[in-house]
Amino acid sequence: MNNKLVWKALLAGGLILGGISCTNLDADVFDQVEQDNFWKTPEQIIAGIGPAYASLRGYANGDVFSLQEVSSDEIIVPTRGSDWYDNGNWQSLWLHTWTPNLGPINGAWEFIYSGIAKTNQIMKTVSELPEPPANLPEIEAELKTLRAFYYYLGLDLFGNIPIVADFNTDVSSVTNNSRAEVFAFIEKDLKDNLPYLSENVDAATYGRVNKYFAFSILAKLYLNAGVYTGTARWQDCISACDSIIMANKYQLEPNFFSNFLVQNEGSRENIFVIPYDDAKGLGTFNIQLFTLHYQSNETFGLGASPYNGFCTPAAFYNMFDAADTRRNMFLVGQQYDRSGNPQVDKQVNLPLSFDPNVPVISSPEPSFRMAGARSVKYQPTPGTTGGMNNDFAVFRLADIYLMRGEAKFRNNTGDKGLSDFNLVRERAFGNSDHNWTPATLTLDSILAERGREVAWELSRRTDLIRFGKFLDPRVPAKQASAPYRVLFPIPKPQLDKNGNLNQNDGYPG
Repeated sequence: MNNKLVWKALLAGGLILGGISCTNLDADVFDQVEQDNFWKTPEQIIAGIGPAYASLRGYANGDVFSLQEVSSDEIIVPTRGSDWYDNGNWQSLWLHTWTPNLGPINGAWEFIYSGIAKTNQIMKTVSELPEPPANLPEIEAELKTLRAFYYYLGLDLFGNIPIVADFNTDVSSVTNNSRAEVFAFIEKDLKDNLPYLSENVDAATYGRVNKYFAFSILAKLYLNAGVYTGTARWQDCISACDSIIMANKYQLEPNFFSNFLVQNEGSRENIFVIPYDDAKGLGTFNIQLFTLHYQSNETFGLGASPYNGFCTPAAFYNMFDAADTRRNMFLVGQQYDRSGNPQVDKQVNLPLSFDPNVPVISSPEPSFRMAGARSVKYQPTPGTTGGMNNDFAVFRLADIYLMRGEAKFRNNTGDKGLSDFNLVRERAFGNSDHNWTPATLTLDSILAERGREVAWELSRRTDLIRFGKFLDPRVPAKQASAPYRVLFPIPKPQLDKNGNLNQNDGYPG
């Protein structure tokens, strides 16, 4: 079966079997299916677990993306005239002045708990069948591991969140668990279910949970354990990464950009992806519209005009050496149409030339329409009106090498990660001339390297927090943040619905 056809079957199952709301616990997802005759074939099982995967389509550039990226030094959404002001929402993420009423904060919470609710309901349904499937342990392991990913996002963004492990739980009565308790819950679920997860890496597991997806979550969990629990787990991070690297199921692509092509299903580096393909009904990944200029459709043959929003400021862009091929993920300077003609911003009659400098967060100046480097890390998809056909990489082998390298450095293990970092850098530069030495390998250089490799992949906020840099002032306009800003607040709409929830420290209840 074609890689994306597996996911089309998964998502078709989600559509056929109905949606689930985390606030509608009485909904019967499978009310259109005769249960006694379902869950019998591999195709029915794919359809049955489909709703648990359906929510992931909102991950690539939805509210979780906005919280992770726009609150970091990696992406800024300037107000250009009146465009992208949106009641100050985007400015508040960059400036760290958000409140519990911010829409993307509630959207991220809903994304997480909708996914959790779906996995819980499917597990309840299948476990209560008169004749459960013979592979029930494997089905439950896949769903619990996927649920662990949703919980990991909640742990990272909000910290002290409710654990809802049973679909029969009244969500209006739950209260917060501590961050350490959520960490332990995720870790146990992942480790308990590892023996039942597939070790296969093929079309049938493409975009689905397997053993290496679980190890990737564990690696992230342990890499940030000091932040989440107060106790570092560097050796456990190394071991989780080793479980992926030493399995020899994945390898670094010789070309960095192969992982982000429109047709990137053949990447041997991407461990877990969310497939997108407008023609197959797998839409909603449209980062090209969010970052490119209004007239960039003439550059890339897009079927719609982009929105001229998300961009990368100069301080981040300037971390890339001129010889680093990864710098080509950004557009800077004069832009050209598909015929090679230099473009002009027709609304203001200025050259369409991107300047990475974003000196202010808001300006009515015509030239400010071109401020900020634009991302084409994910190759733009020609001919589409918005949705892209690239599959979004949630976990990549390069990140596993970088995580292991950092853990070895901090744990003073072996060569302190030098070989892991240089493996990634040699691909970026095409030779070993830019390899690090023990003298040049520092925490600052590690953080910068992570930025260069996994830019726009929902990692930067988490990395900055781990390195103690998230609260720092930065250009434009951001002052030093209060320590409580390392967590987002419990959204006000959730507090209003459930009086048992407690607000995170520093925020109004």
